[in-house]
Amino acid sequence: MVPALATALAGELERRAGEEHRLMRQARANPVPQCRRAINECRGANAAALRTIVDHHGWPAADVVGAPASTAALMILLHSTDLDFQLMCRDLIAQAAADGRCPALHHAYIADHCAVEQGQPQFYGTRVDPATFRPYPVRRPQTLDERRRDVGLGPLDEQMRTLRAGA
Repeated sequence: MVPALATALAGELERRAGEEHRLMRQARANPVPQCRRAINECRGANAAALRTIVDHHGWPAADVVGAPASTAALMILLHSTDLDFQLMCRDLIAQAAADGRCPALHHAYIADHCAVEQGQPQFYGTRVDPATFRPYPVRRPQTLDERRRDVGLGPLDEQMRTLRAGA
């Protein structure tokens, strides 16, 4: 990819993720239905833009668009409502992570997201049920912290303590 295109894609991804973040802050300060609608519209437009990018250029990995933009793409993907698109990107992210082109942590988040959405146990324990404030079921819990360490996450107990302290 030519550098100018990579720079433009990076800027677009970061701008879009930033806009959603701004709308989320606004909704927390003023929780009215219009704010929720604005967030949903933003997420839909962001997902459509990401799909176009992926269709034309593949997954926007960190080695091409930079770490902040690749992370922004992941955030947009996680907020998409299209599970088929998320599954397709999960596989692209897995390959990019295996090739060292994006952080393994990105794969952990999308793999867990897709597993939970499909009603399957997650691999890394990154998804927490907001109703119970407990992690969704985890595959092979006896080796969970080892898998988490492999992708740059701390032990699940630490994550849960931090999460509960901030609640």
